[in-house]
Amino acid sequence: MTALNVLVFVAGLAVVALTLGSASRTLLVPRAIPATLARIVFIGVRWVFRIRAGARHSYERRDRTMAFYAPVALLTLLSVWLTLVLLAYAAMFWGLGVRPLAQVIVDSGSSLFTLGFAPLDRLAQEILAFTEAGLGLILLALLITYLPSLYAAFSRREQGVAKLDVRAGDPPTGPYLISLAHTVTGLERLQGFWNDWEDWFVQLDESHTSFPALTFFRSPHPNQSWITAAGTVLDAASLYASSVDVPRTPDPEYMIRAGYLALRHIADFFGIRHDPNPEPTDPISVRREEYDTAYDEMVAAGVPMKPDRDQAWRDFAGWRVNYDVVLLALARLTDAPPAPWSSDRIEPGPYTPPILRRRVRG
Repeated sequence: MTALNVLVFVAGLAVVALTLGSASRTLLVPRAIPATLARIVFIGVRWVFRIRAGARHSYERRDRTMAFYAPVALLTLLSVWLTLVLLAYAAMFWGLGVRPLAQVIVDSGSSLFTLGFAPLDRLAQEILAFTEAGLGLILLALLITYLPSLYAAFSRREQGVAKLDVRAGDPPTGPYLISLAHTVTGLERLQGFWNDWEDWFVQLDESHTSFPALTFFRSPHPNQSWITAAGTVLDAASLYASSVDVPRTPDPEYMIRAGYLALRHIADFFGIRHDPNPEPTDPISVRREEYDTAYDEMVAAGVPMKPDRDQAWRDFAGWRVNYDVVLLALARLTDAPPAPWSSDRIEPGPYTPPILRRRVRG
């Protein structure tokens, strides 16, 4: 075996190791660990979809196009893994002396897809074929087990999003959620609602950092989105804690904390910058006039409101500042449907933050 043969064999072995590392980070490790190969694939596929779903088109067309983005990116990633394994083992077969080049590709493909039609002459080649066949089966098995977990998490997320349509309107808003609750069931029934959404945010945190591709999976209905649902519930809890004249209870405040921590952890993975310790007096994207309009709407609905509106506004802003930046950034990243106080104050169209080009994982 010549030095060139050894070098080519080692290079192929290194590519196999890198591919396995990418697959392990993406499919096995239950935390948000960036994988360079997945980053390249997801950004490349997103670039294609971004051209197709240009900002000049209507939201409905962009939504139809981007609904395919995450599934196509995952399938592309699997194809890239298999292609790299095929080429890497082809290099190793070449290093073991298989000639010509066409026969090298045939031997590698026959082994990877367990077809077994290519005859092998030496024991070393047969051992190499066995390892390639095993690796191909492992990659397919990992993806097969990965997808049910992914879609189970997606289903849990979307159950909460769909139920919010009943309580918060279309598009959902925090003031309407509180007003309807007061009219239909009474505000005291919201305590269980806050607890349910605290659990929802905890699950969101776990699933969207373990499976970051879920961030880009769109809701079954084009006017729904996990991020606008999160914003609606957080705004409703912030209004309840700051402005509604009821005895103080910790449940909405715990829910707000669970919510902004979940959104921050997801934003951290994508490299979205935010202040981890904002001041209550820091500016927010909701204007005082918008808050006053919401306040008046709740008064008209009969909701008991705190008489000191100025202090209520300051308290609301103090809660909102904890999630304002990450909420808008994630709504921009996912090209969320129009919804008050979240996606209605961002530039429309698919978006990739510059730092996402350095940190993303399928």
